[in-house]
Amino acid sequence: MIQSINPYNNQLIKEFEELSEADIAAKIALAQDAFEYWKQTTFDERSGLLHSLADVLIEQKEAYGKIMALEVGKPIKQAIAEIEKCAWVCNYYAENGADFLRDELISTDADKSYVKHEPLGVLLAVMPWNYPFWQVFRFAAPAIMAGNVGLLKHASNVMMSAGNIEACFTEAGFPKGVFQNLIISSNSVAAIIEDERIKAVTLTGSKPAGSAVASTAAKKIKKSVLELGGSNAFIVLHDADIDKAVETGINARYQNTGQSCIAAKRFLLQKDIAEEFLNKFLKKVETLKSGNPLDEDTYIGTLAREDLAIELEKQLKASVDKGAKVLIGGKRCGAYFEPTVVTDVKEDMPVFSEETFGPLVAVVTFDTIEEAVELSNNSKFGLGVTLFTSDITNAEALVHRFDEGAVFINELVKSDPRLPFGGVKTSGFGRELSHHGIKEFVNVKTVFINK
Repeated sequence: MIQSINPYNNQLIKEFEELSEADIAAKIALAQDAFEYWKQTTFDERSGLLHSLADVLIEQKEAYGKIMALEVGKPIKQAIAEIEKCAWVCNYYAENGADFLRDELISTDADKSYVKHEPLGVLLAVMPWNYPFWQVFRFAAPAIMAGNVGLLKHASNVMMSAGNIEACFTEAGFPKGVFQNLIISSNSVAAIIEDERIKAVTLTGSKPAGSAVASTAAKKIKKSVLELGGSNAFIVLHDADIDKAVETGINARYQNTGQSCIAAKRFLLQKDIAEEFLNKFLKKVETLKSGNPLDEDTYIGTLAREDLAIELEKQLKASVDKGAKVLIGGKRCGAYFEPTVVTDVKEDMPVFSEETFGPLVAVVTFDTIEEAVELSNNSKFGLGVTLFTSDITNAEALVHRFDEGAVFINELVKSDPRLPFGGVKTSGFGRELSHHGIKEFVNVKTVFINK
């Protein structure tokens, strides 16, 4: 049985029986049948249904948000905001998808030559628990607008949210089989990828999970898109607006209780302003309200599972043993971990070299921008970086020096339907969102005609 357990009080919410092999086979068959119909629909038809899907999400945002808060300890206001963002991505692709996939006329020696973008077929999405709706919808909205159909293997601890996602597709009027949730464990994933009817796979998650999924797909010559971990640097230069950097830094690290691949995890502060920044930052941290995720004023909930909090505690202890200093926080109670700030951090400490998936800030100071770039790039990850400075010209000149999928100047790293999202190095490959994302799962077909 797959269990959904409330990390705030450790109470069982619901149990789910895993699908049998026969059940899985039937769902794949249904998906394939749905694709044969769905690929023939017009962009206008798909657009209308995506708009309806956005409407359902807005209508049900409180109910869906409450379940999310119960399953993963996400503060309720942040959970509802996540649902609203999903409605945004649905409306975005409903309004722009047809233009993104319009036939591209190309002048050659042919009488007529052009490129068509055609859907691949049945896609498998393997998704994590930290943003249980958003991670799914940023895949599903463009993929389905392109004419594909989706199968979802969600994280085991968010099966209620997974069920709600499938239900909202049904309520919006999508044909049966266009989007289905699979109640399965990770052990079933490889066999599904190997099924000839599955044309591609996308995964958001850890490096080991991504490596396993991509390896299986590669053996069958199938495309994969991976969005993996991150250890984003948050760089503050001496000429930055310190108050704005502090306010942004709080959100960049502590929203979703720090459980985000694109969260700012390593704070790199120029020595001239380090003391001022930390004094103001610590005062802000002290005001963050921890508590029941269902309370409107809670900003810090629990981690999604107690073992995740235990792992963060181990990373902190190992770093302290190497000389790191805890300025605030550092204590754990069950799945709850206090908002924490650690200084005197060195590059060989776990809080610097590993991804810390929780409300912990690792602080390093530097003298020159060259040193800051080197510190930022000293990571196996390459998802994004934030740079705070008043010298925009100099900041733009530095962009190419960062080994990252994104550089945000005077803003936290975030996903936006209008911009491509993804990383380099062990943060994955491929892109989601924007016109780049919708083209990841299409056949770019060349047509060459002579009369």
